[in-house]
Amino acid sequence: MSSEFVIESQDGTQIHVRTWTPENRTAPRAVVQIAHGMAEHIARYHEFAQFLARQGIVVYGHDHRGHGQTGIADGLLGYFADHDGFETVVCDIEAVTRRIEHDHPGVPIVLFGHSMGSSLSLRYIQHHGRRLAGVILCGSGWFSSHTLMFASLLAAREVRKRGRRAPSALLHRLTFGGFNKAFRPNRTEMDWLSRDTAQVDEYLGDPLCGHVHTAGFFHDYFNGLQVLERSDQMVRIPKNLPVLLISGTRDPVGNFGRGVQRLQLALEQAGVVDIECKLYPDARHELLNELNREQVYADVCRWIDQHLS
Repeated sequence: MSSEFVIESQDGTQIHVRTWTPENRTAPRAVVQIAHGMAEHIARYHEFAQFLARQGIVVYGHDHRGHGQTGIADGLLGYFADHDGFETVVCDIEAVTRRIEHDHPGVPIVLFGHSMGSSLSLRYIQHHGRRLAGVILCGSGWFSSHTLMFASLLAAREVRKRGRRAPSALLHRLTFGGFNKAFRPNRTEMDWLSRDTAQVDEYLGDPLCGHVHTAGFFHDYFNGLQVLERSDQMVRIPKNLPVLLISGTRDPVGNFGRGVQRLQLALEQAGVVDIECKLYPDARHELLNELNREQVYADVCRWIDQHLS
């Protein structure tokens, strides 16, 4: 059973939230909070959330600023905020956590972040990790400081040239343009998302997916990545927080597994002691929409069960 409602974030922005609850209405054994990826929305997680609900787990997720129903209500897709956009979106995630704590006091919360949502989740656990029973980072990676510095400078130039709220086709092309190269000859421009062609076509046909983001968004995002990857920020993650890293060996966002392994190393160097990393052979970026998604669902549930016990 799913429901939708709106909560108000710290600056008054209306954040669209969706929940999925077990049909039997028994007390949930856990809550999974989802932070979705870039250029998509929380309704795309319906199948995964339904699976978790059947296992007695309540699911909460919201549309980030500039995405889905939150972006529509705010009047601009692909934009975070006028100031400190990355940190502001992390605060939105915390606002949803507060709602979960109010609705289900004492129930353990696991944060699931996909792609951009995994970066936001990594920053979240640097601030609020002690409130969680675990975190799952899906379709994530680790990016070189030189790449992020160059990207941030380029985004700053785009902001000066076009303004924060203007879409940046240049940054969109530089961010996503190379992801499809490994899958030539290409059927579509988004073949890198999944081997499941039906899922790729559904993404391409969704008016709330794939939009070109603004110069301000890219500037916020690249700056946010630079901050969260600093060693003095990584050591803020609670040492005993369980972390699950999942990705496909053919996911270009995670540099085909190498970026995920680099993220694991960074977590280990920060002192995190409970880390599991699982790379799925031949799977691409959207593990929850891949051909082997049922295996991924089961593995996620198994990991949650292990850490709840």
